[in-house]
Amino acid sequence: MRMQILTLSLVGAAVLVGAESKAQQPTPPNLDAVPEKMPFSTPYGAPIGAERAQALIETAAAEATKKGWPMNIAVVDSGANLVAFLRMDGALLASISVAQHKARTAVKFRRPTKAIEDAVQKFDFKYLLTIDDVIASRGGIPLIEDGKIIGGIGCSGGAGSQDEVICTAGAAMVNK
Repeated sequence: MRMQILTLSLVGAAVLVGAESKAQQPTPPNLDAVPEKMPFSTPYGAPIGAERAQALIETAAAEATKKGWPMNIAVVDSGANLVAFLRMDGALLASISVAQHKARTAVKFRRPTKAIEDAVQKFDFKYLLTIDDVIASRGGIPLIEDGKIIGGIGCSGGAGSQDEVICTAGAAMVNK
Protein backbone atom coordinates (compact mmCIF):
# COMPACT_ATOMS: atom_id res chain seq x y z
CA MET A 1 0.00 0.00 0.00
CA ARG A 2 2.76 2.40 0.95
CA MET A 3 4.56 1.60 -2.30
CA GLN A 4 1.39 2.36 -4.30
CA ILE A 5 0.93 5.69 -2.53
CA LEU A 6 4.57 6.58 -3.14
CA THR A 7 4.27 5.62 -6.81
CA LEU A 8 1.08 7.64 -7.23
CA SER A 9 2.70 10.61 -5.49
CA LEU A 10 5.72 10.47 -7.81
CA VAL A 11 3.52 10.15 -10.90
CA GLY A 12 1.40 13.08 -9.72
CA ALA A 13 4.51 15.19 -9.10
CA ALA A 14 5.86 14.34 -12.56
CA VAL A 15 2.57 15.35 -14.17
CA LEU A 16 2.58 18.66 -12.29
CA VAL A 17 6.18 19.39 -13.28
CA GLY A 18 5.39 18.52 -16.89
CA ALA A 19 2.32 20.76 -16.86
CA GLU A 20 4.30 23.63 -15.32
CA SER A 21 7.08 23.37 -17.90
CA LYS A 22 4.49 23.36 -20.70
CA ALA A 23 2.78 26.37 -19.14
CA GLN A 24 6.07 28.27 -19.27
CA GLN A 25 6.56 27.64 -23.00
CA PRO A 26 6.11 30.70 -25.20
CA THR A 27 3.08 30.72 -27.45
CA PRO A 28 4.17 29.64 -30.92
CA PRO A 29 3.55 32.05 -33.77
CA ASN A 30 0.52 31.42 -35.94
CA LEU A 31 1.97 30.02 -39.16
CA ASP A 32 -1.33 30.62 -40.96
CA ALA A 33 -1.30 34.37 -40.25
CA VAL A 34 -0.50 36.51 -43.29
CA PRO A 35 1.83 39.37 -42.33
CA GLU A 36 1.30 42.80 -43.90
CA LYS A 37 5.05 43.18 -44.60
CA MET A 38 7.69 40.66 -45.55
CA PRO A 39 9.62 39.46 -42.51
CA PHE A 40 13.41 39.46 -42.71
CA SER A 41 13.41 41.53 -45.89
CA THR A 42 16.63 43.50 -45.42
CA PRO A 43 17.92 44.06 -48.96
CA TYR A 44 21.26 42.77 -50.14
CA GLY A 45 23.95 45.37 -50.77
CA ALA A 46 27.42 45.55 -52.25
CA PRO A 47 29.64 42.73 -51.00
CA ILE A 48 32.10 43.18 -48.17
CA GLY A 49 35.70 43.34 -49.40
CA ALA A 50 38.56 41.05 -48.41
CA GLU A 51 40.44 43.64 -46.36
CA ARG A 52 37.41 44.51 -44.27
CA ALA A 53 36.43 40.85 -43.88
CA GLN A 54 39.92 40.11 -42.60
CA ALA A 55 39.60 42.96 -40.07
CA LEU A 56 36.37 41.41 -38.75
CA ILE A 57 38.08 38.06 -38.38
CA GLU A 58 41.00 39.65 -36.53
CA THR A 59 38.60 41.38 -34.12
CA ALA A 60 36.66 38.16 -33.49
CA ALA A 61 39.89 36.17 -33.09
CA ALA A 62 41.24 38.71 -30.58
CA GLU A 63 38.09 38.23 -28.48
CA ALA A 64 38.37 34.44 -28.77
CA THR A 65 42.04 34.56 -27.76
CA LYS A 66 41.23 36.77 -24.78
CA LYS A 67 38.69 34.18 -23.61
CA GLY A 68 40.86 31.17 -24.46
CA TRP A 69 38.34 29.78 -26.95
CA PRO A 70 39.91 28.43 -30.17
CA MET A 71 37.44 29.14 -32.98
CA ASN A 72 36.89 28.79 -36.68
CA ILE A 73 35.75 32.15 -38.06
CA ALA A 74 34.33 32.74 -41.53
CA VAL A 75 33.17 35.86 -43.35
CA VAL A 76 31.07 35.64 -46.50
CA ASP A 77 29.93 38.40 -48.85
CA SER A 78 26.37 39.43 -49.69
CA GLY A 79 26.18 36.56 -52.19
CA ALA A 80 27.17 34.07 -49.44
CA ASN A 81 30.59 33.47 -51.01
CA LEU A 82 33.54 32.88 -48.66
CA VAL A 83 35.76 35.98 -48.45
CA ALA A 84 37.95 35.27 -45.41
CA PHE A 85 38.48 32.40 -43.02
CA LEU A 86 40.61 31.63 -39.96
CA ARG A 87 41.07 28.38 -38.10
CA MET A 88 42.68 29.30 -34.82
CA ASP A 89 45.27 26.90 -33.44
CA GLY A 90 43.50 24.06 -31.68
CA ALA A 91 40.05 24.84 -33.12
CA LEU A 92 37.80 21.85 -33.71
CA LEU A 93 38.27 20.44 -37.22
CA ALA A 94 34.57 19.59 -37.57
CA SER A 95 33.75 23.26 -37.01
CA ILE A 96 35.53 24.51 -40.14
CA SER A 97 32.55 23.82 -42.38
CA VAL A 98 30.08 24.68 -39.61
CA ALA A 99 31.47 28.24 -39.26
CA GLN A 100 31.19 28.75 -43.01
CA HIS A 101 27.68 27.28 -43.05
CA LYS A 102 26.56 29.63 -40.25
CA ALA A 103 27.87 32.67 -42.14
CA ARG A 104 26.15 31.59 -45.39
CA THR A 105 22.86 30.87 -43.59
CA ALA A 106 22.88 34.30 -41.92
CA VAL A 107 23.16 35.91 -45.37
CA LYS A 108 20.83 33.64 -47.32
CA PHE A 109 18.05 33.80 -44.72
CA ARG A 110 18.75 37.44 -43.72
CA ARG A 111 18.73 36.72 -39.99
CA PRO A 112 21.00 35.52 -37.22
CA THR A 113 21.14 31.75 -37.02
CA LYS A 114 19.95 32.07 -33.42
CA ALA A 115 16.50 32.96 -34.82
CA ILE A 116 16.40 29.58 -36.55
CA GLU A 117 17.71 27.80 -33.46
CA ASP A 118 15.00 29.46 -31.36
CA ALA A 119 12.27 28.45 -33.81
CA VAL A 120 13.36 24.81 -33.62
CA GLN A 121 14.04 24.73 -29.88
CA LYS A 122 11.26 26.92 -28.49
CA PHE A 123 8.48 26.23 -30.97
CA ASP A 124 9.42 22.73 -32.18
CA PHE A 125 9.53 23.92 -35.83
CA LYS A 126 11.48 20.86 -36.99
CA TYR A 127 10.31 21.46 -40.54
CA LEU A 128 12.91 24.25 -40.77
CA LEU A 129 15.58 21.57 -40.72
CA THR A 130 14.29 20.25 -44.05
CA ILE A 131 15.07 23.50 -45.88
CA ASP A 132 18.28 23.57 -47.93
CA ASP A 133 21.25 25.41 -46.38
CA VAL A 134 19.63 25.89 -42.96
CA ILE A 135 21.69 25.51 -39.82
CA ALA A 136 19.80 25.87 -36.56
CA SER A 137 22.73 26.77 -34.35
CA ARG A 138 23.63 30.21 -33.07
CA GLY A 139 26.89 31.79 -34.19
CA GLY A 140 25.94 33.20 -37.61
CA ILE A 141 25.18 36.92 -37.93
CA PRO A 142 24.36 39.00 -41.02
CA LEU A 143 26.51 42.09 -41.53
CA ILE A 144 24.27 45.09 -42.17
CA GLU A 145 25.55 48.46 -43.32
CA ASP A 146 23.32 51.36 -44.33
CA GLY A 147 20.30 49.07 -44.09
CA LYS A 148 21.72 46.47 -46.50
CA ILE A 149 23.31 43.08 -46.00
CA ILE A 150 26.95 43.21 -47.09
CA GLY A 151 27.87 39.78 -45.78
CA GLY A 152 27.79 37.47 -42.81
CA ILE A 153 30.10 36.18 -40.12
CA GLY A 154 30.01 32.66 -38.71
CA CYS A 155 31.89 31.21 -35.76
CA SER A 156 32.13 27.64 -34.55
CA GLY A 157 34.26 25.62 -32.20
CA GLY A 158 32.68 26.07 -28.79
CA ALA A 159 29.23 25.92 -27.29
CA GLY A 160 26.69 27.83 -29.36
CA SER A 161 26.66 30.64 -26.81
CA GLN A 162 30.46 30.95 -27.09
CA ASP A 163 30.26 30.97 -30.89
CA GLU A 164 27.67 33.75 -30.70
CA VAL A 165 29.82 35.89 -28.36
CA ILE A 166 32.78 35.72 -30.74
CA CYS A 167 30.61 36.39 -33.80
CA THR A 168 29.03 39.39 -32.10
CA ALA A 169 32.45 40.86 -31.40
CA GLY A 170 33.39 40.68 -35.09
CA ALA A 171 29.98 41.80 -36.36
CA ALA A 172 30.09 44.88 -34.09
CA MET A 173 32.61 46.40 -36.50
CA VAL A 174 29.82 46.69 -39.09
CA ASN A 175 26.49 46.35 -37.25
CA LYS A 176 25.95 49.53 -35.26
